[in-house]
Amino acid sequence: MAKLANVVTIEVVVGRKDQFLPLLAAHQARCLKDEPGTLQLEILLPKGDDTKVLVYEAYRDGAAFEAHRNGPSFARWREETAGMVVKFHGTRCAVLD
Repeated sequence: MAKLANVVTIEVVVGRKDQFLPLLAAHQARCLKDEPGTLQLEILLPKGDDTKVLVYEAYRDGAAFEAHRNGPSFARWREETAGMVVKFHGTRCAVLD
């Protein structure tokens, strides 16, 4: 199966980004440690926009992505950040080798 990437745009409630980022970083660390199919998870901060956070994720294949999406770390992160996220949008991408 082919590698899969996901580019996520998260809009954070104004004034909550400083509280949000450590929770996202903890999620990142858990995923890279505990999910063998998660190859990369990078947190990107757009310049000049204090409400948006981008995340670049790379997975071994679609099954690894589904394991991440349905796994305990993602569920924990969603619970921890409840009320901090205005909008969440992911774009799944094929990775050309």
